[in-house]
Amino acid sequence: MKRTGWVVMTLFALGIAGYAALMPFAGDQMPKLVATLLSRNPVPALAHFLGGALVLALGAFQFNGGLRRRYPAMHRWSGRLYVAGILAGGIGALAMVPRAMGGLPAQAGFGILGLIWLGTTGAGFLHIRRGNLMAHRTWMLRSYALTFAAVTLRIYLPLMVSAGVPFETAYAAVAWLCWLPNLLVAEWIIRRSVPAEPIIRPSVS
Repeated sequence: MKRTGWVVMTLFALGIAGYAALMPFAGDQMPKLVATLLSRNPVPALAHFLGGALVLALGAFQFNGGLRRRYPAMHRWSGRLYVAGILAGGIGALAMVPRAMGGLPAQAGFGILGLIWLGTTGAGFLHIRRGNLMAHRTWMLRSYALTFAAVTLRIYLPLMVSAGVPFETAYAAVAWLCWLPNLLVAEWIIRRSVPAEPIIRPSVS
């Protein structure tokens, strides 16, 4: 990943991660959407917000080759926290799906996102346990592309609402738009680039 692209991605990730971690505790300043999610599904929503914030921030640094080479132990432990955060965030997201605003289209979009978010992360974890670095890297790239839906959702949704699209219609559309293009970009990156160096040493610890 080019340095400029990585820096831009990381700044967006850290900004939205901070927002997601703080908003559940914002009291009267809490956005209406966040308040609605927390009132309908308090425990799953909190797990989703905090788990998602953790993995959004951690994941960006996992793709910095210099950090991987210099601090391999940190990369491994960050990876474990990333998997744990996605378990919390993904299970929380799936628990909220039946009551998602926007009806069946939104429920389907967010439900599929939650399932493949957990699935791609699980595949990446299993491949590194088996020492398959190339497969690990490609699956974790897919995983983080889906994690980054937290950023793209917060870009597309206000743009659509400000353009006059009713909120529930925009929300149902964004349930798909926030992650499908991200996944396509990840597949494009995977197909045009071959890792020049291993991500981490094989480890079963």
